[in-house]
Amino acid sequence: TVTVGATIIGLITLLGAAIGLMNIMLVSVTERTREIGIRKAIGAKRKHIVIQFLAESITISTIGSFIGLLFSMLFMEIVVPVIKATTNIEFHVSWTFSTFVIVSILAILVGVTFGTYPAYKASRLLPIDAIQRV
Repeated sequence: TVTVGATIIGLITLLGAAIGLMNIMLVSVTERTREIGIRKAIGAKRKHIVIQFLAESITISTIGSFIGLLFSMLFMEIVVPVIKATTNIEFHVSWTFSTFVIVSILAILVGVTFGTYPAYKASRLLPIDAIQRV
């Protein structure tokens, strides 16, 4: 029961973070419209713009995931002994290599999935319109 509850809470948190990532990337596209326009005007292709924004999205989601994992590990190291002492319930928290692999895969999937639309939007900007917007 605890595992199912923690999984549901984790998935809801992941969805919220993913939506936040997409919003950050959309704001980044809006703020960097002029830069994108200049890059396209001097010869950057759509795929170059898409790769740039997808790389940024994956980087942000990966760094955020590992920071969250480190905080959760620290939190569990503090909370588990307190719970054991106050409730007489014996349980252990285990961190395995698969935990880090799963976090890495989810971070990349979130970065690609929720970074695709902002990257596509950035690549569709016309150079003349992008440069004129300030």
